[in-house]
Amino acid sequence: MIIKLPGGPVRLAANLGWLFTEVPFLERFEAAARAGFIAVEYSQPYGYDAALLRHQLDQAGLRQILINTPAGTSKSTAKGWAFDPDARAEFRDGLKSGLDYAHELGASVLHATAGLRPAGCDPDRAFACYVANIVWAADQARGSGISIVLEAINKRDQPTYGLASAETAAYVAESAGTDVVGVLYDVYHAQVDRGDLLARFDALRDEIKHVQIADSPGRGEPGTGEIAYPRVLDHIARSGYEGWVGCEYQPTGDTVASLNWIDELADGPTYSMEQR
Repeated sequence: MIIKLPGGPVRLAANLGWLFTEVPFLERFEAAARAGFIAVEYSQPYGYDAALLRHQLDQAGLRQILINTPAGTSKSTAKGWAFDPDARAEFRDGLKSGLDYAHELGASVLHATAGLRPAGCDPDRAFACYVANIVWAADQARGSGISIVLEAINKRDQPTYGLASAETAAYVAESAGTDVVGVLYDVYHAQVDRGDLLARFDALRDEIKHVQIADSPGRGEPGTGEIAYPRVLDHIARSGYEGWVGCEYQPTGDTVASLNWIDELADGPTYSMEQR
């Protein structure tokens, strides 16, 4: 789905982990297409065969944009392993699996989740482990056409998450020494973190490879909270950002009804296949 704003086009992708949850996961592809989306993202494809997911994409005429690296099965690893010095093998296996799935699905962006800071682990040691893991990940992704992105999660929602600010994500991306790694700028998390959304977006612009949106404080659709999304999205369009904007919000009601904000924002969305 492409909306045309005064500052330029904005390309919206449906996050199938958050939207269209009224139907089973495999039915959400067609539901997203019926709603006008031409691209989707979701975090965890690993419970399904990649060929099946690719079939769902093709049948619905959708493009896969982003997936995450695998989440662990325990409470301490549910957000990933990258900050855990004792879990380097798990991180590497997960990263390889993520790259394999991204390749099979045609996804151009892989979010390497940071994970929680291990209890009792020296913070500097955990952070050094994280940087080393991302540098290794960049080497694995080089030449694949797949970008590795890093996303901060605000401390209110996840106090022990390893990566707590978009600025730290940018620092790590720069430390990798390659344009393979960049920042996932989540507007919701950035607002809860400390706001100042437009200036921070501009400061990080060269590192940003993906954007996700939800309103704050409730994480509902744009227009249900405090973020001035007409201004934010127009600013993103004017910046020259040409990537996708993932709709990663919890609808306050029915998913299709929650998409009214798009019509209101763009005075009627313009759907296009030209970016496929």
